Amino acid sequence: MKDEKSILALIQLIDDPDDSVFEHVRDKLLSYGSTVIPYLENSWEDDHFGLIFQGRVEQIIHEIQFEEVKHELALWYGTPDKDLVRGAIIVAKYQYPGLQEELILEGIQQIRKDVWLELNNKQTAFEKIKIFNKIFFGTHNFHGDAKHYYSPMNSYINTVMESRKGNPLSLALIYSIVAQSLDIPVFGVNLPNHFILAYMDENGSGSFLPDKNEYGVLFYINPFSKGSILDANAIKEFLDGHRLTYKREFFEPCSNSAVLRRMLTNLIASFQQVGNLEKVNELTELRKLIS
Repeated sequence: MKDEKSILALIQLIDDPDDSVFEHVRDKLLSYGSTVIPYLENSWEDDHFGLIFQGRVEQIIHEIQFEEVKHELALWYGTPDKDLVRGAIIVAKYQYPGLQEELILEGIQQIRKDVWLELNNKQTAFEKIKIFNKIFFGTHNFHGDAKHYYSPMNSYINTVMESRKGNPLSLALIYSIVAQSLDIPVFGVNLPNHFILAYMDENGSGSFLPDKNEYGVLFYINPFSKGSILDANAIKEFLDGHRLTYKREFFEPCSNSAVLRRMLTNLIASFQQVGNLEKVNELTELRKLIS
């Protein structure tokens, strides 16, 4: 790298006692972007400049990585499809910048394969979801984490894929990603204080039911309750219990942008509970990018 000498010289000045010198060094290193991170990490490990030096190196690395997440999220928001897997990975990279994306994708692909092997064209929507639930919650042991409901770990796709436990949103997100990859029309519904899924009535079979759903939904699925099936009346009862009005958005699918905004909102609430104001502010900044 042609700027290697300049970068190494700047790193030597990170612990300069003059704050104005450090600010200049910091800004210059930030301008290089992620290319300087390996140099900073090596200096943190190998050089013995003291705690001030190490703290400032960690700060600079975090700032560079945070700027990258902001950039990626803004680009994602500008794409027409707003791929849900990609969006969830970008959010996870805020906390886990070195996460292995291929492990997440391989894990999703394995669930997809296991479900696909048991599906056929003669099955009804209910039969398909019964099979899906058996694989997702049985074979792969996904489940809701009621004990540590507000833990940030329940919101990041990589940790949920690893631990097999999450909150309503993260479970619904992974469930819908796999379902949609199999052409099963399952999409997220952004309820207040909850998140469920809607199986869309693409073939019009719901018109033969006594209580036809006016929002084009065949039935609803609650991934936090091992994929239990709900109807619109169950949603109304839920809203009544929270003294909320029946808004259309509570009965029909939301956009992928809304899913990510909700994910960031959940994370903000998690870090508010533990008093981590820095993360609250940064996550709020991320949410504004897709609002």
